Amino acid sequence: MFQVEATEGKARAGRLETARGRVLTPCFMPVGSRGVVKLLSAQDLDDLGVQVVLANTYHLMLRPGVDVVGAMGGLHRFSGWEGHFLTDSGGYQVMSLPCSLDDDGVTFRSTYDGSWHRLTPEGAVAAQEVLGADIQMVLDVCTELPATRAALVEAGERTLAWADRARQAHTRADQLLFGIVQGGVAADLRAEYAERLVAIGFDGYAIGGLSVGETPAETIAALGVSTKNLPASNPRYLMGVGDPVSLLRAIGLGVDMFDCVLPARLGRHGSALTNGGRLHLKAARYAKDGSPLDAGCNCPVCQRHSKAYLRHLYNVGEPSAGRLVSLHNLAWLTALVGRARQAVLDGRFGALCDEVAAVWGPPAPPGQRGDLGNPPAPGDAGQPSPAGAPARAGPTSTI
Repeated sequence: MFQVEATEGKARAGRLETARGRVLTPCFMPVGSRGVVKLLSAQDLDDLGVQVVLANTYHLMLRPGVDVVGAMGGLHRFSGWEGHFLTDSGGYQVMSLPCSLDDDGVTFRSTYDGSWHRLTPEGAVAAQEVLGADIQMVLDVCTELPATRAALVEAGERTLAWADRARQAHTRADQLLFGIVQGGVAADLRAEYAERLVAIGFDGYAIGGLSVGETPAETIAALGVSTKNLPASNPRYLMGVGDPVSLLRAIGLGVDMFDCVLPARLGRHGSALTNGGRLHLKAARYAKDGSPLDAGCNCPVCQRHSKAYLRHLYNVGEPSAGRLVSLHNLAWLTALVGRARQAVLDGRFGALCDEVAAVWGPPAPPGQRGDLGNPPAPGDAGQPSPAGAPARAGPTSTI
């Protein structure tokens, strides 16, 4: 299922075989919570060489509903995307949105209409089986940091119990099931929970609960402990981290898969990722700049449009500005991870890390899910709406 083709230190280049096909690693997965990467089409993803898109069970079970997606033939037919889908179970929403936790599951409020719903470990598996994801995640409890040790233990123990229930509930042989390691920044908890998760047995292992309020140094330390205690024979997935230096540092610790809202979110808000660093395109200095976003980028945006033109689109409120720069950002970050894979194969991964760090510097303080410290815009996927929460009522649906 997973084969390591080459290593350099702990960094590795590999390939993951699924019922759908092959995923080359390291791999960056853009976030398409509602079954779409914001502003981009399935054709865009094909053209950019995207291998996996992350969709979110929480959002899809609320709108349009798991039954609707299932009736349309699953996520792939529904969205027109024939690449791989990985579906998150909704564990991050457990932390970030109003909810009530107990040992059996979580009752949460819909970000759309304020109604309350119920999700259990078995229900999350069943929903993802209907959605038709190629890789599904167990339901976990993600704790915002800093947190007390008691809170980390409670979340970690509950995550393990839910993981065991999810493993028993999983029935589709054509879907891979990944477990999730929690434990905050406590090294002993990370090690223990990784070992206990491996004892349950999963197709792959995710490292969750990081880039949620801790320092970059704490992130790297907790990540190192986690990967050290996960088997080399399975893929490792770091959830919600996407800034360039953190990506490469994580690859250097043996991580294979990543997701983040970074490329599309920055594109919507006027920032571009480049080999020269991050560009704030709304700045006046680009008003007459006829050069592309990145002279070394082969994406269709860089081949055709100038910084001046893109700045103009932002300034007049043209929606295509966000779309074009999102396209570029995803192309750039996908290419960076591709360069990391090739560097491991060629034995020059360390040199690539030095090259990128010289431009980008150390990782920025974590913001939302590793997004270079940028707070989410109201209404972004997975974030609370500005409206206040209604009075709590009983769940209106249970999965």
